[in-house]
Amino acid sequence: MASLRDIRKHIKSVKSIKQITYAMKMVAAARIRRAQNSILSSRPFAVKMEELIADLRGDMESENFKTSPARSLFDERPGALSAGLVLVTADKGLCGSFNSNLLKAAAGWLRENRAKKIRVICVGRKSRDFMRRLKGLDLEIAYEMVGIFPKAGYVHADLLAGNVLRLFERPDLGSVTLIYNEFKSMLAQRIVRTDLLPLKQRINQERRSAEHKFRDFSFEPGKRRLLETLLPRHISAQLYRVLLESQAAELAARMNAMEAASKNASELIDGLTLRLNKMRQTMITTELNEIVSGAEALGG
Repeated sequence: MASLRDIRKHIKSVKSIKQITYAMKMVAAARIRRAQNSILSSRPFAVKMEELIADLRGDMESENFKTSPARSLFDERPGALSAGLVLVTADKGLCGSFNSNLLKAAAGWLRENRAKKIRVICVGRKSRDFMRRLKGLDLEIAYEMVGIFPKAGYVHADLLAGNVLRLFERPDLGSVTLIYNEFKSMLAQRIVRTDLLPLKQRINQERRSAEHKFRDFSFEPGKRRLLETLLPRHISAQLYRVLLESQAAELAARMNAMEAASKNASELIDGLTLRLNKMRQTMITTELNEIVSGAEALGG
């Protein structure tokens, strides 16, 4: 049975942990607003960029497009021997099931593609560590980007896009899949698994919604050259939005996890304090009974 000293020591330890979890919650809460504003600012740009690419691509169903270097980013590659994955996780833990859900989604994708050569771009320390631990797969970490959260910026997205495009230049690579957490609200995040490259499927989906939006525009120096120039920036813009979404989702998950941890710590402190008081009361009662019994014995 624990002594009074042990319980007091336990209470002190829990109070110290509560201070840490509360501080982490407040830090996440302070950063989440800025992250939300960044997402709201980036989403319209990314959407319009995709619509513009779709419109330019739709108007180039001709020999002009067939001879363009940009075509390689649109064409599907049946029978490819390898597949690419961009996995975006957090650099740190203490954010609930944020990382574990992402790693489960990645494990599912790896099972589906286990017969192929896997080339992975890891964003976040948890992603890199997970891939390094895997055994029994023909897997190569093509590039890793760690330590960028919670200050991910466009420079990171641009660097990431360059590595994604270099990865897709491999003739044996069929596609590049992106797995990340999308920020929905302070209480909800959604795992997103989407094909980043080739662009054909994504662009065809956007084309239906973007059709005729840019019909009245004149393009200089020409649609082909403009498309070739915009495509790398389009990939950068999409990845920038992904980094911001993941960053905000991580902060929201950490804030909720630390709030729950602080609440649990408070309940544990209350329980330990009650137990401590009961033990003290029992000890005092026992001592009083001994004193009374001794006095009665002396008086008798």
